[in-house]
Amino acid sequence: MQSELPKPFLPLGDHTILWHTIHAFLKAEGLVQVIIPTSKEYFDRVHEIIHSLPENPVQFNVVEGGSERQFSISNGLSLLQDSVEIVAVHDAVRPFINLDLINRCSSEALECGGAIIAVPAKDTIKKIGLDGRIVETPDRSILWQAQTPQIFKKEVLCRAYEEAILGGFVGTDDASLVERLGEMVKVVEGDRENLKITYPVDLEIAELILKQKQQS
Repeated sequence: MQSELPKPFLPLGDHTILWHTIHAFLKAEGLVQVIIPTSKEYFDRVHEIIHSLPENPVQFNVVEGGSERQFSISNGLSLLQDSVEIVAVHDAVRPFINLDLINRCSSEALECGGAIIAVPAKDTIKKIGLDGRIVETPDRSILWQAQTPQIFKKEVLCRAYEEAILGGFVGTDDASLVERLGEMVKVVEGDRENLKITYPVDLEIAELILKQKQQS
């Protein structure tokens, strides 16, 4: 992002990206706890963002992150309340997830153990070898791009993380850890507005989306 400041703390409209992301979840059905992993040097900044949110009875926890996304989430899982039934893992830089998708994904996770938001691949995907040559062109009609939230029953997700640690396995998302156990993970079709802000152009698009939402 051409910035020394981590992406979640960059401004988006009148607030930070992280503020918008947390705010999107505050009216989710049955939400009782929000856990935010981050570097220790940003604890105070996260607490400031939390205090600037609308009043809400949800419990907030800030925990130190790890060297990989997976380790950060593992640290967060250790703070879960006993009363929690399902856990939603969400990218801090996906600020436009909508409430309907959160609730639909939660319902699927409660029913079968796990569900993720995803969208059909719109580009042709190429599998390449180490020499840069194309090895295969997978059938695009069966390919989906995983997004977040990825939501699971607490027992399933915690067990998946424990098994990953024991096996030295590092996955690219939470679903890959759960799939590794042979557990079912369903897909709920999302939308393209649920973009992950990664590059400067993504932030420009996010500003346009936010402006449209504020005008509607």
